Amino acid sequence: MYLLRRAHKVKSGTVPQAARLIYEIAKRYEDAGQRSSVRVYWSGYTVPGPANTVYMEWVQEKLESPYREENSSPDTGDLRKQLSEVIEDQHIEFYEMYQATD
Repeated sequence: MYLLRRAHKVKSGTVPQAARLIYEIAKRYEDAGQRSSVRVYWSGYTVPGPANTVYMEWVQEKLESPYREENSSPDTGDLRKQLSEVIEDQHIEFYEMYQATD
């Protein structure tokens, strides 16, 4: 099982807006059956961590290419356009999760 986390560095003052857009994009993927439940969170205001950074994470059974033939991604163009106006940088992280065998 894998944990995937996408980190978005956003413009100062846009964290709540970016979090809402990221959540709405994630929800479309959830509703389309493309992702498990997604968590969206940030750091840097009232908690320690990098300022102006919004995270989105979810769990997957296996890693698969989003460009695979049978994959049909939901339309998120309208939300992605709005998000692109506040994002300065982004990256994705992959973690393999420990699973007890007993």
